[in-house]
Amino acid sequence: MGKQKKAQQHQQAELLSTLDDFTSKENWDKFFSIRGTDDTFEWYAEWPQLRHLLLTEINGQTEVQILVPGCGNSRLSEQLYDEGFRCITNIDFSKVVIGDMLKRNVRSRPVMRWRVMDMTCMQFADKSFDIVLDKGGLDALMEPELGPTLGTQYVSEVKRVLKEGGKFICLTLGESHVLGMFFPKFRYGWKINIHLLPQKPSKNSNSSLRTFLVVAEKATPTTLQTILTSFQHDSLGSGDQARGIIEAFETENKVRTNWSSGNDILYSLEDLKIGVKGDLSELRPGLRVQLTLGGPGQSRFCYKTVLLDAQENSDEFLYHCGVFLVPKTRAHEWLFSSEEGQWMVVESSKSARLIMRDLSPLVKQLAPAKVEDAAQIPFMAASDGIKERKIVHQVTSTLTGQITVDDVVYEKVDGQLGQLSLSRDLVFRRLTFERSEGLIQSEAILTSEGSQKKAAVNGNKKSNSSSKSKKKGSQKGNDSQLSVVDANSSSDLSVDHGYLASSYHSGIISGFMLISSYLEKMASSGRTFGVRCGPEWPSATAWNTTPPIRGHGVEKVAWGIPPLGKGGVELGSHHSKTRGLGCGNTWQFPPTLPCVKIVRAVVIGLGAGLLPMFLHSSISFLQVEAAELDPVVVEIARDYFGFREDERLKVHVTDGIKFVGDVSTKSSSSDGSCSELKTEAEGIDKVDILIVDVDSPDSSSGMTCPATDFVEESFLKIVKNSLSEEGLFVINLVSRSPSIKEMVISRMKGVRIA
Repeated sequence: MGKQKKAQQHQQAELLSTLDDFTSKENWDKFFSIRGTDDTFEWYAEWPQLRHLLLTEINGQTEVQILVPGCGNSRLSEQLYDEGFRCITNIDFSKVVIGDMLKRNVRSRPVMRWRVMDMTCMQFADKSFDIVLDKGGLDALMEPELGPTLGTQYVSEVKRVLKEGGKFICLTLGESHVLGMFFPKFRYGWKINIHLLPQKPSKNSNSSLRTFLVVAEKATPTTLQTILTSFQHDSLGSGDQARGIIEAFETENKVRTNWSSGNDILYSLEDLKIGVKGDLSELRPGLRVQLTLGGPGQSRFCYKTVLLDAQENSDEFLYHCGVFLVPKTRAHEWLFSSEEGQWMVVESSKSARLIMRDLSPLVKQLAPAKVEDAAQIPFMAASDGIKERKIVHQVTSTLTGQITVDDVVYEKVDGQLGQLSLSRDLVFRRLTFERSEGLIQSEAILTSEGSQKKAAVNGNKKSNSSSKSKKKGSQKGNDSQLSVVDANSSSDLSVDHGYLASSYHSGIISGFMLISSYLEKMASSGRTFGVRCGPEWPSATAWNTTPPIRGHGVEKVAWGIPPLGKGGVELGSHHSKTRGLGCGNTWQFPPTLPCVKIVRAVVIGLGAGLLPMFLHSSISFLQVEAAELDPVVVEIARDYFGFREDERLKVHVTDGIKFVGDVSTKSSSSDGSCSELKTEAEGIDKVDILIVDVDSPDSSSGMTCPATDFVEESFLKIVKNSLSEEGLFVINLVSRSPSIKEMVISRMKGVRIA
């Protein structure tokens, strides 16, 4: 008796050891060898609990073709056979159990078929079966530790072998990780019903998990219906299993409801293959489809992709199909994440069909029929146009994030600018923020002339120069040095504040033409412009102005008095430069007088300090104040861009909106005498020139500059109140969206005339 008990215990231990991995063929062979032919093993439910629901779903049609994958040694197939269903095929990857079941049924049920086969890779033709009946097979494949790969492969095979109108009947415990894979896979082209099986009679029924019968019926490809249940949710109780299935059910139905209304639909490649969006082998002008490529069973990675067929009125195409690679760090930007921005990329690509964001070979499956060879599909990417680059300094700010100062040489430079240095490549120093990777915050040209000026300014400041040298000695840089910088070390080159290297700044300066008569009057009252002149630049006596720059997604929006005659700054396109204030032909300024009425200019957003420094050096009667929120940015401007304060140029470390608000509430006024210049906000109660030149921390908003707070109606009203009678307000508005630019301009006009 003792030996028999020990033998039973040993057998049970061996059986338990085979259940460590439900996906192992060897384990199942061992399991069925130990249990034998007659010791059947039923997953989840016995025939009495199943019979009524199962026969109802099969609909009593005894001639239907039924497939039972992962059949094991369950009696389910035999019971169906005895109910009159003769066309039953059973498969299992355990040759042990298939051999046993064949022997057990070969005489009593001779028509029933048994085959050794892997359920994740079936050897049947497409659309071979009316019913696929799974009793715990999917749950066994979806071991949480192993991930969804096998389950995904199995479900894809089920969908393939089912006929139109066929049903996948799946007995499952409905765990969240199983339903989380199942529901999306049977989203388009399927109708899903969920039934709750009666519980097995048990002495301790409270401890038993409930079993669900999930039925997915194959419908037309465009079908998208909410999931139905035949039971009350409160009948499940309040355990973890109940909460999990209800949450999965409600989440999926929310997705299906939203997608039915056309909101943010994200298709799978399988959805598209069955024709959810029609025949993708043909180009359809204006088509835009968001989808996922890859994932479990297809690729190690999952790619979110957008497919766009160019609009009908587009220009001639260079390519039938192209792929545009979007860097992960820039995927959130408006240009790549919004529909309006994506169509702009399509137009620039000259492709009849453009696939955005994907680096996967799976894109070949999305090409139109005319593209026979994947080699015909060009891969494109946004280029920064940089030939050489050296990181000069990097620092992380708690307010701005990572900030980089780098020196670069561009592959191409504006022809007019190239004349400034015929013997070598021009080197530009840039300031960029990681949060706005595609935007250059500030850009200056490095010249030997700028270095000479710097030496003259700092000649009596040896201690400061020494301290600065120590800082540069600890700069963070990359190992590959610029060949240009090797030939022209930082001691030879320095920022030249006589140039505005950014087209943004040139556009801002051009806005001054709106108050040209006012500036002429101020200049005539006491001082000339402080313009540096040289052999190629005769004595400055006037301005020449072109209209504000438009293009490259940049808009300079300004309030002010209309211009009276000719005026301003000579401007160009991107990377063209503004030298001093140019030389021209209309305004004459008298010699310096002992007293001058100051014109107050406020710049919100210091950046590298290039614009304030240019204004300060070019217009001698300007009192320039800059408001900058981040003290780290102020230090960078001083240490790496030569920003210097004096009695006419000050920086305030403060919130720009608050600074303007404080100005608008001041009631004090100047008596007009030649008193000492005051630079705090309370010194002069009105602003003559107010410039907003800040970036937006949210690059997905469609507005790269400024932050949205600076174009709110409430702030614009504060600006209007803070300006002098003939004041000028300029916003550096950077947006590729025509609708956003139109909105901002309309809002500004509305506040101006109110």
